[in-house]
Amino acid sequence: MQQFSIKDLEHFSGVKAHTIRIWEQRYQLLIPKRTATNIRYYSGEDLKKLLNVAMLISNGHKISKIAQMTGQQIIHAVQRVQKEGGTHEAYLNMLKISMVNFDEALFHNVTKAYTEAHGFQRTVQELYLPFLSQVGVLWLTDAICPANEHFISHLFRQQLYGRLDTLPESSAGQTHPLFVHYLPEQEIHDISLLFFHYLARANGNRSIFLGASVPFEDLEAIAEQFPQVKFVAYCTTHPSTKEVGAYLNKIDRHFGGSSHHFYLGGRVFEGATGNENAHVFSGGIELYHALFAEEEQVDADLN
Repeated sequence: MQQFSIKDLEHFSGVKAHTIRIWEQRYQLLIPKRTATNIRYYSGEDLKKLLNVAMLISNGHKISKIAQMTGQQIIHAVQRVQKEGGTHEAYLNMLKISMVNFDEALFHNVTKAYTEAHGFQRTVQELYLPFLSQVGVLWLTDAICPANEHFISHLFRQQLYGRLDTLPESSAGQTHPLFVHYLPEQEIHDISLLFFHYLARANGNRSIFLGASVPFEDLEAIAEQFPQVKFVAYCTTHPSTKEVGAYLNKIDRHFGGSSHHFYLGGRVFEGATGNENAHVFSGGIELYHALFAEEEQVDADLN
C-alpha cells in the first residue's frame, strides 16, 4: 500500500502543508490514517484526490465548492477541464497521477493531447522539462520510489527515440558548435539529458549523446577532436552540493580560456556561481533558453 507524508503531498501538488491541514480541518477534504506507532500518513487515493483538487483550483474553482463535491464529481470536473484544454498545471498533475498509479494509458492520453495542441518540441520544452524538474525534487525528498521514476522515464524514452529517428541529419558545418550531452561520473538519471539532445537535434544542431557517468578525461579527448564544443549536463544527484564548487574549478583548470563551454543544469547547481567556461542553471527552462537563444531569436525575427 502506498503511504505518503504531508510533506510528500506538498512536494507533489505544490499545495503547502499548512493549507492541506486547514482543508482537512475545515472541509474534511482528506482524512489521514495512522500507523501502529501513531504517525499520520496518506494513501495513493488521497494524493490523487489532492492533485485533482489542485488542478481544479488552478482552473478557477473555489475550495469551498470543491469540498462539497463527491469523489466522482471531482473526477468529472477534472475531465471537463481536460476537454476544455486545461491549464499547464493540469497537464503536469495528470502526469504525476500517471506516474504514481503506473497508468500508461493516462500518460499517453495526456501527452497526445498536449502534442496535438502545441507540437512535440513545445511539449518537450513546456511540459516534459518542467515535469522532470519536479520529479527531481520528488526523488531527492524520497516522495517517489525508483520504480515510479523508472516507469515514467521508460515512457518518455519510448517517445523520444521514436522522434529522434524521424529527424534529418544536421546540415550544420564543422564551424558550428558540437553539442555533447553527458552526465558526470556517478550521475545516472539521464532522461532530462535525452530531452536536451532531442531539442539540439530538432533545432538543426550537430549533437551526440554520451549518457550517464562519463569520465572527465573522455570530455577532454572529445575537446581535442572538435574545435568548439558545448558540453551539456543536467544533474539530479551528482556532483553533490559539496562537490559542485570543486567540479566547476576543475572545468576552469582544464578548459579555461578555450573555445569549449559547459552548460550545467539541475538543482544541484542552485546557488552555485559559474565561470568563464562553465554556465550553471538550476532549472531546465533556464538551461533551454541559454542553449537555444539564437534559434529563438531567428524564429522571432521570421515571425
